[in-house]
Amino acid sequence: MSARAAPGQPCSRERAPGEPGAYTVYPSRDFPKGPPSRYMLLDEANWMGRQNMAIEVAAARRLFTREEYHRMAEVGILKPADRVELIRGEIVEMSPIGRRHYAFVNNLSHLLIMGLAGRAIVAVQGPIVLADDTEPEPDLAVIRRRLPPYKDREAHTEDAFLLIEVAESSLAYDRSTKLRLYAAAGIPEYWVVDCVAESIGVYRTPHPDGYRDVARVAGPTARVVLQAFPDVALALTEIFA
Repeated sequence: MSARAAPGQPCSRERAPGEPGAYTVYPSRDFPKGPPSRYMLLDEANWMGRQNMAIEVAAARRLFTREEYHRMAEVGILKPADRVELIRGEIVEMSPIGRRHYAFVNNLSHLLIMGLAGRAIVAVQGPIVLADDTEPEPDLAVIRRRLPPYKDREAHTEDAFLLIEVAESSLAYDRSTKLRLYAAAGIPEYWVVDCVAESIGVYRTPHPDGYRDVARVAGPTARVVLQAFPDVALALTEIFA
């Protein structure tokens, strides 16, 4: 072991000056009381640096804008048959459409179109822009009639009266991630149609963390009413026929 020098003086090994292996360590301004007691071998430092770098690389994710997302479709990276949507910059694969899901979407679209003829547009599995990095495709959307037409500008949050997700295998996702997403964007009303229980969750009064008003509509005599069009009441027996 080397001897400890007086403060402010160089520390040296117990070898005479000029002796092979002798060296001098000068105190650092960073460590005025001497070098720290803990030390790390150079190879260990390099290994930990590589390890930290690997962790950082593994955690990094490439997020996309709507412009990039649409460009991928234009150049063929995303195929027309791909069932995906853009959620907070991530391209998320949507659940497959089962028989019951397909039937209930058709029933709902028919009932909504009949009840809202001339007053609103019923869009089936089309995109709606919530932010520059978010463009989900709800199963159904009741959107306002407007100028400019939708061929010139996509449907945005302010165009939506109601968004509907018909859920079979995606029920938990639609009740959590999608719900918070739509609430934070200010969608005034959101329905989650439970294909298995044949019930509908109705969410109103959006808040950044969710919806303040929540109701579950179920039963053979139940009807669900649109908030924006209270004269339109849909019977659950017709929705789940």
